[in-house]
Amino acid sequence: MPTRRRFLRSAAALPAVLAMPVVGETAPTASALPPPIAALKDRSREAAPISTAERQARADRARALMAEKKIGALCITGGASLSYFTGIHAGQSERLFAWILPSSAAPYIVCPAFEEARMTEQLAQIPDGARTKIYTWNEDEDPHKLLVQHLPAGSLAIDERVQFVFAQRIAEADPTRRIVSGIPITAGCRAIKSPAELALMQLANDITLSVYRAAWQSAGPGITNRGFTDLIDRGYARCGVEGEASCQVGEWSALPHGSLKPQVIREGEIVLIDDGCVVEGYQSDISRSFVYGKPTDKQQRVFETVHRAQAAALAAARPGAPCQTIDIAARKVVTDAGFGPGYKFFSHRLGHGIGMDMHEWPYLVGGNMQPLEVGMCFSDEPGIYIPGEFGIRLEDDWHMTPDGGKLFTPQSPGLEHPFG
Repeated sequence: MPTRRRFLRSAAALPAVLAMPVVGETAPTASALPPPIAALKDRSREAAPISTAERQARADRARALMAEKKIGALCITGGASLSYFTGIHAGQSERLFAWILPSSAAPYIVCPAFEEARMTEQLAQIPDGARTKIYTWNEDEDPHKLLVQHLPAGSLAIDERVQFVFAQRIAEADPTRRIVSGIPITAGCRAIKSPAELALMQLANDITLSVYRAAWQSAGPGITNRGFTDLIDRGYARCGVEGEASCQVGEWSALPHGSLKPQVIREGEIVLIDDGCVVEGYQSDISRSFVYGKPTDKQQRVFETVHRAQAAALAAARPGAPCQTIDIAARKVVTDAGFGPGYKFFSHRLGHGIGMDMHEWPYLVGGNMQPLEVGMCFSDEPGIYIPGEFGIRLEDDWHMTPDGGKLFTPQSPGLEHPFG
């Protein structure tokens, strides 16, 4: 799925200036890489895929939620929710492909006729695969009428990633049917991670931190921000996963999502790196801020404030506490240190849910009264951004346990040694 960082990087795809042989169009051999990158190992074999039995339990949970809310069926097209429930990886195009989960009947698939054989191959891995029917349509037929023709009685919940054109035409195909949001069903399932999901997220976070460390050790003043992210790209390739990164330097680190401008890392300037990798569909999202050389007193003060805010947010995490509690705790630290009020310098929410999407429900933001539950996963990413000077953000992912929040990765110890 396209991300803001991938957009920034593709739009700024300019030649990198490196002080070491790491730039090139073809993948180099390990001997051509900086030693810290070359030392990284393939960790993809450590990932245990989600089982069909677990996907069946997810479908059962979705049905229970639909029964509570008196919803007749759930409609999902391409995207993370489709993969979450079925293991099917399908993008969205102008042709309707949909998986329908009725609250009390077998699921069914609506797809183009030329996709039937490919879908049939995958029935063994999806919940109720043996009972799942496939209804096909040819290019001169209306798939939306076909979809509603087989719906049970009751309202139809639409996943949030279903394109508007599909949702509109489904509604037009059956004007008497009530269409509702599928978020309470999909987020109600996806927000609570199982032990298998937590293990995949732990691996993704471990890999990201190791790649960041290797890139930091391999770089230094004089390298471009694109050169730094190229090091991260090659580190992920060594680890056998897909990932990406953003790198912003000096005044551009004061923009939370960065700039398109080419940048060069200089001694004493803040470097802010951000993003993560994907392991069996599960994401990491980590930010580190650091300097090569000695930080200024102001840089050090801002770092220490952000570090305390991150710790305060985690300490506020308790099962049953409203999501906004975490944001409030971090924002108080920032404001008390003189970087307030409100969103003046800490210009974004404290965090977001994370799992199969890097940003997913629920969100740690003021006004969100949804209670925290054991198994929820979030980012913890306070930041202070001083326009025209620099910005510092520290981000680690964490999950809710019965005893409080638990980080997947340790907090950064300092600007000079961000990885200990």
